[in-house]
Amino acid sequence: MSKLLDQITALATPVVESHGCELWDVEYVKEAGTWYLRIFIDAEGGVNIDQCEAISRALDPILDEKDLIPGAYTFEVSSAGAERQLKRPSDFERFMGKLVEVKLYKAHEGRKEYVGDLAKYDNGDVTVNVAGKEITFEKSQVANVRLRISF
Repeated sequence: MSKLLDQITALATPVVESHGCELWDVEYVKEAGTWYLRIFIDAEGGVNIDQCEAISRALDPILDEKDLIPGAYTFEVSSAGAERQLKRPSDFERFMGKLVEVKLYKAHEGRKEYVGDLAKYDNGDVTVNVAGKEITFEKSQVANVRLRISF
């Protein structure tokens, strides 16, 4: 699967960048019996529907021509979103000090979710400041980390 995502990333990146955006993530998943190829984009100041549509229209024929995915799938281009998942080390560096939600595979001190300021990222280990206390979770404990918006 990662080889497929790498190939799609390589095709999508120049198209996304030519529209003044950055490629945030590529996802190929099966949901309710349907396969979805999702391209998540970001831009300074956010992404609008017109950018998503333009990138979709530009990238769709390229994907059809390369025919990397056998069978039918639904293709979507969307914003990475305000509460986007952080995956790469560069994502964590970019949002250091920001509010995040850490979801764990198994409960730690009776909880599987922690919300706090991202304090450190070290080779998959994530440290958050929760109510003035730094808590570090090892890579093997962390299911995912997302930005969290507080109102």
